[in-house]
Amino acid sequence: MLRTLNNHRSFRKYEQRPVEADKLRLIIEAAQSAPSWVNGQQVTVIAVQNEQRKQQLSVLSGNQKHVADAPVFLVFCMDFYRTKLAAELEGQPFESSGDVDALLVGAVDVGIALESAVAAAESLGLGIIPIGGIRRNTAGVIELLQLPEYVFPVVGLCVGYPGEELPKKPRLPLEAVYHEECYNPDLRGSIQEYNKAYREYHKDLGLTERDWSATIAHFYAMNPQYGDAGRTLPQQGFTCDNLQK
Repeated sequence: MLRTLNNHRSFRKYEQRPVEADKLRLIIEAAQSAPSWVNGQQVTVIAVQNEQRKQQLSVLSGNQKHVADAPVFLVFCMDFYRTKLAAELEGQPFESSGDVDALLVGAVDVGIALESAVAAAESLGLGIIPIGGIRRNTAGVIELLQLPEYVFPVVGLCVGYPGEELPKKPRLPLEAVYHEECYNPDLRGSIQEYNKAYREYHKDLGLTERDWSATIAHFYAMNPQYGDAGRTLPQQGFTCDNLQK
């Protein structure tokens, strides 16, 4: 399993070969088995294999062709709809959706479930790539997948048999992400070191050489507000109206 985790690749090309139903079930079971806050299991996964619906999701995700090309596209949602139903069954009020902590809980639980699904898929010989672009047009995704109140799409996942060979993408030096006892903010040297490896990686792929720092800085400069979540979160019941100021 450690070899699988440390050998991760993100694939954008897939064989036109279906993912077996038993393998898909194993992936979903792995995601469901992941830990969650207070065992609330605040995650729902929607598997999309219909070609027309995948195409629509591809467009909603920023015209990412691999979303349509992947045999299976999984949409990971934070889900407090079941929590609301549990509250109704017990005659209890459900007010947590107004707390910003609900967003943290939902996002963290989705992230943990996503990684479990990724590890399961890769251990089965499948390729994947997470799709954050699902948040570009969450209103469209909510309508397309008929998501009820208190359910929100956080991330997608392409799943299929890899249709290409890829080298492993380098990561930041360990000292840039691992700290002992307290945070060490002296990271400029680590970033500059990583820029060299990042440029070499692009060179080996025959791509335009660029620094990681330039890529990330440009993205966050051009995308100060990514997608429409600021509007759709309240519409789905996540108001954060008790946020302390």
